[in-house]
Amino acid sequence: MNNGLPDGWTIERVRSVSGDSEAAVLSPDRRVVVEDHGGAGHTALQPEVVLSFHELCLVRADDEWYMGSLGADGSVVCWASYGRTLEEALRGL
Repeated sequence: MNNGLPDGWTIERVRSVSGDSEAAVLSPDRRVVVEDHGGAGHTALQPEVVLSFHELCLVRADDEWYMGSLGADGSVVCWASYGRTLEEALRGL
């Protein structure tokens, strides 16, 4: 089972590529927003996959991988798209 990860990906591969042995797949049932350009507000995202790397997260939504920070309440605030593929996004970590 790939926990919603793209074809060919497992959590073990995510850990290997990212270099984070504690990377985890989190439930997408959480509040996720991306900061609007210029910091004028936030736009809600409908996450398909949420990967945690300690306090950082990669979130798959709208055919993009967004980088963000995991809040104490479990919500994620993203600041930018890190690409359309998981491998591309992981290089940005």
